[in-house]
Amino acid sequence: MEVNVKDLENSQVEFEVTVPSTAKVSVVARGLEDSKVEFEITVPAAELDKAYEAAYKKVASKVNIPGFRKGKAPKMIVERHVGKEYLLDEAVEIAAPSAFSEVLKESKIDIVTRPEFEIVTKELGKDLVFKATATKKPEVQLGEYKGLKVEVQKDVVDDEAVQLQLTRMLDRQADMVEAEEGSEVAKDDFITLDFKGFVDGEAFAGGEGKDYPLQIGSNSFIPGFEDQLIGAKIGEEKDVNVTFPEEYHAEELKGKPAVFKCTVKSIKRKVLPALDDEFAKKASTFQTLDELKADIRSNLEKTAESKAESEKREEAIKQATENATVEVPEVMVEHRINIMIQELAMRLEQQGMKLEMYLQYAGTDINKLRETYRDTAAANVKTDLVLEAVAKAEGIKVETEELDAEVEAMAKAYGATAAEVKKIITQQGRTPDLIETVLKRKTAQFIIDNIAE
Repeated sequence: MEVNVKDLENSQVEFEVTVPSTAKVSVVARGLEDSKVEFEITVPAAELDKAYEAAYKKVASKVNIPGFRKGKAPKMIVERHVGKEYLLDEAVEIAAPSAFSEVLKESKIDIVTRPEFEIVTKELGKDLVFKATATKKPEVQLGEYKGLKVEVQKDVVDDEAVQLQLTRMLDRQADMVEAEEGSEVAKDDFITLDFKGFVDGEAFAGGEGKDYPLQIGSNSFIPGFEDQLIGAKIGEEKDVNVTFPEEYHAEELKGKPAVFKCTVKSIKRKVLPALDDEFAKKASTFQTLDELKADIRSNLEKTAESKAESEKREEAIKQATENATVEVPEVMVEHRINIMIQELAMRLEQQGMKLEMYLQYAGTDINKLRETYRDTAAANVKTDLVLEAVAKAEGIKVETEELDAEVEAMAKAYGATAAEVKKIITQQGRTPDLIETVLKRKTAQFIIDNIAE
């Protein structure tokens, strides 16, 4: 039978299911707050007795009992050795999850958390009664998801955009030359600098540097520092007066006025090459500047097209999600935040940094980080729920060849064979995750394919 989630909102539903042994299990399902549902399940005494037998055999095969080989000790001996209560607990561990699994399968109720079991009665010869509480997957009320009107602005590729790319190429090909004797520091200059900082007339830790490389205008230093060096000459000592920001990472320096005694050691400037055919030959595979410009324009057009298509896809999925109504359980948001933090930690590990170190550098903690992720996590969970509901409404399924194609793509990305990847996925029990990934992508494409022309 199928129990509609709505049936559990303000009432209780009673029904029976048949466990694999053909025994009838009685169930009372109740809706609780925060998307939780409680099942009170009654397992017939005969089923508990069978589970007790299974528990005895399981325990007998593991414990060492003097005078008996493992698995050969009679039940009475095993009971005396470990205690009847222990065996009964083991029996409940077998019977309760099995019965609960059948209840979920027969009632068609999806849960998104591990159930919490509370044993009401457990006694051999009597029915086993227990409660199972879990958070149910919320029901999605779909809004409009076909025929959506999606408009995106494609980036304009004009002469100015081409020139900007050329300027960047010129900058990469520029030569660094020493400034003429007597030159003064100017914006965008590259200098080397000696400095020593003082607060209240006292030098402070970390406030000194020798031959420090700095580009004027890069805003690498405290606000106002670099601007005060403009006009300084090589070898000239200059006092730079600044105030540390209130959010500065060093507690003892926050908001403090400071004086840095600075000496410019060298000044270098970029000299850009001429923008001509020779530059095109040096900076690319083209022989003329016109050919290079044409290639730049073509690439910009492709990038603009790809960006517009990506934004179109995102906007369509966003609209379909916003048009739907669903109350996302907090536990699902918390779970998604956990995943996001795990992914961040993995990326940091690849860069040789621990999450704890990252948090310290960022001046935050794990709780604040979780809060910054909360809105995005909630939006992502809602999107996934909506895509799942659309897939169900439209009868979208994942075919075997689509899974094979996904495995092939993964194998290519990791430099492995499809058989190797498939084996790992199977061993780790990640086949359902793979199916879900492909299904979401396929459903998203269905929404995109049905955008209004």
